[in-house]
Formats: sequence, C-alpha cells, structure tokens
Amino acid sequence: MVPDPSTQQAEPTATEQATLRDWLVIYLKGLAMGAADAVPGVSGGTIALIVGIYERLIRAVTSLDPAPLRYIPHLNRRESRKEFFSSLREMDIWFLVTLGTGMVSAVIVLARLVQFALSTFRGPTFAFFFGLIGASAVVLGRREWLLSPKHLGVSLVGAAFAFVIAGATGQGLVPHTLPVVFLAGMVAISGMILPGISGAFILLLLGQYDPITAALNGFIDGLIDLVSLGVTTAFLGDAAVVVTFLAGALVGVLSVAHVVRWALDTHRSLTLAFLVSLMIGALRLPVIEVLADTEGSDPTAIAGVLLAIVLGAVAVFVLDRHTEDLTY
Repeated sequence: MVPDPSTQQAEPTATEQATLRDWLVIYLKGLAMGAADAVPGVSGGTIALIVGIYERLIRAVTSLDPAPLRYIPHLNRRESRKEFFSSLREMDIWFLVTLGTGMVSAVIVLARLVQFALSTFRGPTFAFFFGLIGASAVVLGRREWLLSPKHLGVSLVGAAFAFVIAGATGQGLVPHTLPVVFLAGMVAISGMILPGISGAFILLLLGQYDPITAALNGFIDGLIDLVSLGVTTAFLGDAAVVVTFLAGALVGVLSVAHVVRWALDTHRSLTLAFLVSLMIGALRLPVIEVLADTEGSDPTAIAGVLLAIVLGAVAVFVLDRHTEDLTY
C-alpha cells in the first residue's frame, strides 16, 4: 500500500535554519531508507513516507537542475558564489546530500551482509526475498483491480512482462555488461525514491543485484587497500561498475523518476496495478534460484526455505501493521 503524502507532518523547508540535530535526524532517516533499498521488498520511497520526508524528497529531486553549474568557472567572483550557493539552497541540495549519505552508509553495510548470505545461504536468501516481495505485493495490492477490465489488463501485461524477464534472468540470459548496469541504475533509482517497489527488487529482476552488490563490496575493499596494493585490475573493474550504475541513477533521477511520478499523479491506480503485477510476475526468479540451490529430498533444507519465506513475509506485514494509520 502506498501512503498519501498529504497526511504527513511537514519537514522543515530548505530556507529554515537547520541545526546539527536536524541534519543528524535526516541522516538517520536516510539510513532507514537505505536499509530498505538494500534488499528487495519495501521501497525506500515507502520508508520516506513513513518517516515524514516524502514530500520534501520529491520536491528536492524534481527541482534538480544543472543550470547552477554555469557559475562554477566564475566562483572566484563574489556574485557568482552567491548565486551558486543560492541555487543549491533552492534545490535543497544539502538535504539530498545528507539523506543520500545516510542511504549510502546503510547500503554499504548491508551489501556485505547480503553478499555473504548469497554466497553461503543462497537458497534461503532467495526464499527470504520471495517472502519480502510476495508480502509487499499483497500489502500494495487492491482486490478491486480485478473487477476492472482495464486494471486487469494492465496487471496481466505487467505480470507477463516480469515473468518473462525473471525467466531470462534465472537462465543467465541477461548479461552483466556496463550498458545493462547503466539501464539498471536508471530504472532502479525510481524504486529508491518513489513508493511501491524497491530499487533492489528491480536490480534483482534484471539480474544485476548480486553482481552490483559484489562490485560495490570490491570497490570499497579496493579503496581501503589502495595505499598498500595500489590500483589493481579488479579495483578498476569494480569501480567501472559502480560509476556506471551511479551515472545511470543520475540520469534516472532527471528523467525516469519524473515519468513515474507523472504516471502516479495522472494514472495512479493503473500505475500501481502495473507495479504490483511486476512483483507478482518476478516471483518466478526467487523460485528458480531456490529450486536450483535446494535438495528436493532434504527436509532440513526445505524447512530452512519455508522459514526464510515466513520471516520475509512477517517483516513486511509487521511494518504494514505499524503504519496502518497512514492513508493509502
């Protein structure tokens, strides 16, 4: 379910003086959003709604404009510096930087945990993802959509599309190349800042979640070892993936996020029906991964998979229960 932003308490505007405590709170809210975005399921946009910064986030993101860059060559002039920093304040750039720092901090920490889980407990981890995604689809879903031919048609298209992509990903047909990483960054950023599906879910559907997580961890390790080992080939490869993803995300913020936001504003129920149906169709991927990693006759392995599914679903349902006072 997607909360109505009009029910939230307003965040301080960019023009109000923020204290150190205010910035710390924004950073902590970024941590919460990043934690949600690091795993497929609940989106960072939904967390932004819950913690009361959604309106400010969307207002800041949609006000981003490269025009102030023209002042950079002239920052030695007082008037240019004044105009430059005034433009940044109008775009609420310091809010985005603080929030983004919190999100990146959470993603960096959880990426290592997720990579360990995928390499050590791949079947149960994908089962956990199945529980997260399936429960999110239930929470976001509306039964009345099935009563409308238009909504049902959109849902069938979305589910079929995701089902095909998930099958191709499960068979290793979606390549891990820089153009695909760039595209994944463009699309995933919309899930990170808009309520509904998560950016990690989109990466999972496109088969980029595992390799991008591994590249991020490798990039961080390479930065730490830069002094002792210098620049290695592996570090350059991981850096290329991370930079390409970030470039795609930047383009997505300036383009795809606006398109999705327009779709939610003008065709809200149809857009949500399509997004939820994507989640339903994409459940094929964790099923493929779980079956490939789980011995069919091993009761212990089967019990572990079922427990992981339940834990993932319970996590989403508990979150939904504690936010049911929000208007959807």
